[in-house]
Amino acid sequence: MLDLLSDILTRLSLRGTLYFRTSFTEPWGVRVPAFRNVARFHFAHRGEAMVRLAGQSAPIHLAQGDLVIIPHGAAHVLSCRHTGPDDALPLDDVLARSGFPGHGTLVWGGDEMTRDTQLICGHFALAEGSRHLLFDRLPTHIHLRGYGEEAGPWLEATLKVIGAEAGGARLGGDLIALKLSEAIFAQAIRAYIEQTRGMNGGLAGFADPNLVRALTAFHSAPAAEWTVASLAREAGLSRTGFAERFATQIGLTPMNYVTAWRMEIAREALSARGLSVAEAAEVSGYASESAFSRVFKKEIGISPAAYRQAGRSKHGMADASS
Repeated sequence: MLDLLSDILTRLSLRGTLYFRTSFTEPWGVRVPAFRNVARFHFAHRGEAMVRLAGQSAPIHLAQGDLVIIPHGAAHVLSCRHTGPDDALPLDDVLARSGFPGHGTLVWGGDEMTRDTQLICGHFALAEGSRHLLFDRLPTHIHLRGYGEEAGPWLEATLKVIGAEAGGARLGGDLIALKLSEAIFAQAIRAYIEQTRGMNGGLAGFADPNLVRALTAFHSAPAAEWTVASLAREAGLSRTGFAERFATQIGLTPMNYVTAWRMEIAREALSARGLSVAEAAEVSGYASESAFSRVFKKEIGISPAAYRQAGRSKHGMADASS
């Protein structure tokens, strides 16, 4: 499961970016705006907080030791128990008024100084346009309470290390915290997927041992000549039984999944790696450049040549501005 998940997250260009550690004193409230292609996390290192997501009536109570991940970057309000969402200040205002320099600890709040709330807040950026149904089907939030038996002592220990390293004075502390935050995201998704075992739809297929064997084989060699029958053999199921279980658990036919992932490989090859259309066709499993171009345009919406040119123009602008 982890190797399959690692491949998906690597291809989606997951990058952990720690953006601040807080010391909030009551009363306090921060309004965090929505962001595209960003998953956020908040870990209650000390104290507690309320998290109110846009469009959801019930707040999330983030107790000390809890982690919440907001996979799709939805707008939300972080606050103490005494501050309502209407009284929370926009994040940019808090950053400006506090004089936060962009590193270290964000200190903000009222006069109640007896005990502060320390949050470790970060985000995971994904490459523009990258898609995978596993990520698309994550819920609005993943709330992991404590860690103990549910998520394992590793996650608790990792978050403690982040709390000690983030914004500290020791050399390399921020880099250590950043890399560990990437591992946390993978661990949280894995924990969520494992909770769906035995259910239908959503992400249940990624917890099905038979389907995981087939998916792992495909992700290990995506350019091979895969068919429903060959995937079924990897899964240890009959062709019909595999196709039915895959469609029920994953929500796509096996070959639709194969096509979607190959187009993700092609997208990354054309844009990030700068490969030619012919080379992108080859690495994504197409012997015919014309067949590849037809499928790419149908799935992505533009021709691979146009997509490649747009990627080169974007990188050129970035280079010119740096």
